[in-house]
Amino acid sequence: MAFGRLERRELPRPMGEINMTPLIDVMLVLLVIFMIAAPLMTSSLRLDLPKSEAATPGDAPRFVSLAITPDGLLHLGDEVLAAKPLRERLQQLAAGNPTLEIQLRADKTVPYGQVAQLIGWCQAAGLTRIAFVAETTE
Repeated sequence: MAFGRLERRELPRPMGEINMTPLIDVMLVLLVIFMIAAPLMTSSLRLDLPKSEAATPGDAPRFVSLAITPDGLLHLGDEVLAAKPLRERLQQLAAGNPTLEIQLRADKTVPYGQVAQLIGWCQAAGLTRIAFVAETTE
């Protein structure tokens, strides 16, 4: 009786390369998720501010300049007004032309609370077109 030899086969070598297909699939899925989620993370505050130094003037037919100085004086056009007469004047302007644009100029040292109060007075009077005026950078 002859005994035969058992054949010994070589074991398969370990794979030394990374399979790139699943990695690419995961990266594409992450890219799609970020593309969808990025616009949702932006602020919901919409402001009508100038975008650059070369911005063209708005197409508002009429506008009134409203300014506040560092010492708290309120200027409507060329007039210097106190708080109560300013509010009454804003209501008169809104009654005459509700699409009137207010161009707000505020010194950079004026506290934000006072600027917000002016914006509130304009909106309460019915003037909703408010433009923030700033100096151009050189």
